[in-house]
Amino acid sequence: MSQQRPGGQSGQPGAVPALPDLPEATVARLPEYLRALHNLAESGNDTVSSEGLAAAAGVNSAKLRKDLSHLGSYGTRGVGYDVALLIEQIEYVLGLTQRRAVALVGVGNLGHALAGYAGFATRGFRIAALFDADPSRVGELINGLVVRHIEDLTETAAAESIAIGVIATPAAAAQSVADQLVAAGVTSILNFAPCVLSVPEGVDVRKVDLAIELQILSFHEHRKASLTSLPATGSGAGKLRPEERSDEGGARRLPGAFSERSERSQHGPAGGLTALPGGLSATGTEEAVGT
Repeated sequence: MSQQRPGGQSGQPGAVPALPDLPEATVARLPEYLRALHNLAESGNDTVSSEGLAAAAGVNSAKLRKDLSHLGSYGTRGVGYDVALLIEQIEYVLGLTQRRAVALVGVGNLGHALAGYAGFATRGFRIAALFDADPSRVGELINGLVVRHIEDLTETAAAESIAIGVIATPAAAAQSVADQLVAAGVTSILNFAPCVLSVPEGVDVRKVDLAIELQILSFHEHRKASLTSLPATGSGAGKLRPEERSDEGGARRLPGAFSERSERSQHGPAGGLTALPGGLSATGTEEAVGT
């Protein structure tokens, strides 16, 4: 089996071939593969095995092979994947064969940092315009761009062919900004504001909330601390204190109303879930925090 170049089939001259309907999880991993491939190319690697690429991207090789099979890319037995060709395939699927113009709304501390981030240009994106509603910021020059008033959004979006907007405003202003972006013809939004946006069908929103990521890490720290507090060695190892003895369902009672149950237990919640305070349940780290 071999790799195929993207866009090899076309019904009419100039027609854009239909893209495969990829699972969202696969789409989310493609940029990781692309970054790893660019690093491999810069290091002088012409080919890479599925195991090597999986390790570079931080996934298991079976998952990587399944993801790439959606693109019609199976590699060559005994050789692996052609690095340059796979970069071409993934960039095509991600729509990175053309540079995308992006509008950034909100030029506070976060907006300033985003406006000056050089990584966008190397990934196929161009910050085409900066906007803010604060009169004191309008007219400011940031990374070669003059901050415009948000009222100029519609006109500028049309002139610059902007289809992607980035919201870096306080949460209270985010929904209004989203409405203005949609009205200006923007169909994809990256939201850094800590809130949920309501948008029409056909508009895609990706949310980046650093506080949520820290809270997830806090859960893992809390869980590790709770596990290390359990007795593991010494003369009392293997013996349960009275408050830890089994309840009628076979679960071991732990202090604070926690209960621990074997994955094979047939008496616990559906799927052998471990009961947590507040009615939460989890079968493992990933399921506890979502995928």
